[in-house]
Amino acid sequence: MTISPVLVRPVTATDRPAVERLWLMFRHDMADYQGGLPSPDGTYHSDRLRQAFEDDDWVAYLFTSGDRPVGFSFVRALSGPAHVLNSFFVVRGARRSGVGSAVVREVIDRHPGPWRIAFQDANTAAVAFWRRVATEIAGTAWAEERLPVPGRPDVPPDVWISFTTA
Repeated sequence: MTISPVLVRPVTATDRPAVERLWLMFRHDMADYQGGLPSPDGTYHSDRLRQAFEDDDWVAYLFTSGDRPVGFSFVRALSGPAHVLNSFFVVRGARRSGVGSAVVREVIDRHPGPWRIAFQDANTAAVAFWRRVATEIAGTAWAEERLPVPGRPDVPPDVWISFTTA
């Protein structure tokens, strides 16, 4: 499938409803790896979503193809020792088209320096994707470690990749 050029831009207040709907799709996908059912109102917990819009140390990006949203990412710890790609999502219709690699490179390029990205071992597509991205960006100069998920002893540890960009 060919996707027209994708634009990466900071989220605006006008984008919030679209990002909130994309968030539901993201959390639904993540339930395969982290468990969890939606709340009684059909939503998923949204503290990270709220922080991405309201915390000065976070930035949210929306990915669009023409007038259609195709994904988002949240970056936190903008002032910290390492930027953290907190959430990253591409809609199913745009996956495996090169969109993910292109947009994550653009997001990372906007914030040079040390990076940390977490994913789950059980998500084999994410494992391959993030290792490929780390190698494309940092060659062999990246590391991987497994760390427990804070407050979630019921789920397997997250895999964290770290590298530094120029």
